[in-house]
Amino acid sequence: MLSLTRRLRTQRALSTLASANSAGSASLYNGYQADLEQAAAAAQNVRDPSLPELIVPQFWTGTPAMSASRYVVDCTGADVRAEVAKGDNSQLVQEIKGTFEDLGVVHMKNTGLEEDLASMRLCAKLPMPAEMVYEGGANYRDQLVENVFDTGAPREAWLHYHHEMAYVNQSTRMLGFCAKAVCKEPGKGAMFLSDNVAVTRDILGTEFGAKLKERGICYIRCLTDREDTNNLGEVNSVGEPAGVYNHWQQSFGCDTIPEVEAAAKQKGLALQWGPGRYLRTKYYTSGFEYFPPLDTNLLYSSVADHDMWFDTWPGMSQLPRMASYADASPVDRPLYITYGDDSEMTKADLNTFVDAYDQHGFPISWETGDVVVVCNYRFAHGRPNYSLAEGEERELGVVLGEMFDRVGQKPGKWL
Repeated sequence: MLSLTRRLRTQRALSTLASANSAGSASLYNGYQADLEQAAAAAQNVRDPSLPELIVPQFWTGTPAMSASRYVVDCTGADVRAEVAKGDNSQLVQEIKGTFEDLGVVHMKNTGLEEDLASMRLCAKLPMPAEMVYEGGANYRDQLVENVFDTGAPREAWLHYHHEMAYVNQSTRMLGFCAKAVCKEPGKGAMFLSDNVAVTRDILGTEFGAKLKERGICYIRCLTDREDTNNLGEVNSVGEPAGVYNHWQQSFGCDTIPEVEAAAKQKGLALQWGPGRYLRTKYYTSGFEYFPPLDTNLLYSSVADHDMWFDTWPGMSQLPRMASYADASPVDRPLYITYGDDSEMTKADLNTFVDAYDQHGFPISWETGDVVVVCNYRFAHGRPNYSLAEGEERELGVVLGEMFDRVGQKPGKWL
C-alpha cells in the first residue's frame, strides 16, 4: 500500500504531466509530421526506382492512446538507489512493479540517476525475473555497460513499430530503456509505444488479419561477413559502412561457419550461404503469439522486418529489394517478409499493418535518468527519425528481459 504522502505527490506530478501533454500534443504532432515528411523527401531522392511507393508511418493520431498518468511513477524526492536496494520492502519499488504488472509498461521519472546506466539497469530489472543475452538479433548493438546495449539504429531513420526479436524462435518477454542523454527540446527524440491489445483487436477485423492468422509469416534476414570488405562504402551515423546492416559474427557472437550454423539452427532458422560467406536465413512462424496472462493470442509481427525498414536508413535506403531469397546479395536490402506460405503481402496489406499500430500509439518523452520498462507482448515500440543540434546528444541503453520460447498462436484463444 502506498503512503498517503507518496500517493498525493504522484497524483500532483501526474496531473501536471497530463496537462502539459494535452497542451503540447498538437505541437508535438506537427513537429513529428514535419520530421517524417523531411525524411520521406530525402529517401525519395535516392530511392531505387524498382521499389514500390513509400509508406510513411505516423506513429500516432496526435492524441495519445494511453494517458501518461496511468503508467508514470514519479520518483521525486526519493533516493532511488537506496529504494531499489530495499527490494519489496520499498513502497516505491512496489509501485513500480505494481504499475508494470497492471499495465505492461512503467515509466520512472525524476529518478536523479542522471547518466548512471548501471543504476538505471537495476531499476529496469525490478519487474524482470531475469535478463537475456542479445544473440541472433538483427541490429548491430554495442554493450554500453554490463547487459545494457545501445539501440543500434541511426537517428536519420524512422523505426517502424515492432516487437523485439519476433524473427527467431526465442524472444524476450520485456525490455527496459534507460535515458543517458536526451534532446534539449521537449518531445524531440521521443520513443513511441503502441497498445498491442487494441492493435490485435483491430487487425483481426481486417482481411489482412485473417490472412496473417491463416498463413503465418516468413522472415528473411541476410547477414554480411565481417571479413568481406568488397562491399564496404562510407561510414554511416552508427559507425557502420554503408550497405552493411549487421554481420553474422556480431549478430550471433560467433567467428566460424560451424558455430554460426549451429547457433542459427538453435534459433529455428533455415540457412543458405551466398558468395562472400553471405548468410541468408528464413524463419517460418505465426504472426501472433499466445500471451498467458491474458489467455489470448496477440499480434507479434510488423513491417519492421520488411525491406521498408530501410526506407530512410543511411547507406541502405538506395538499395533495391532482393530479387529472391536464393539470389539475395550484399547489394540488396537484407530484410524481407512474406506470408508463411511464401505468398507476397500486397501494398494494401502493408498499409493495414502500419496503420493498425499507428492508430494506438503514444509518445514517451525522455528526460535524463528516465527508465521505461515495456512488456514485449502488450506493446510494440518504434520512433520517428530525429535530428541533433550542435552539442546535442540522445543516448538510450536497452536492457533485454527474460527469454522465452515462442509457441505462436493457440487455437480458440482470440480476442
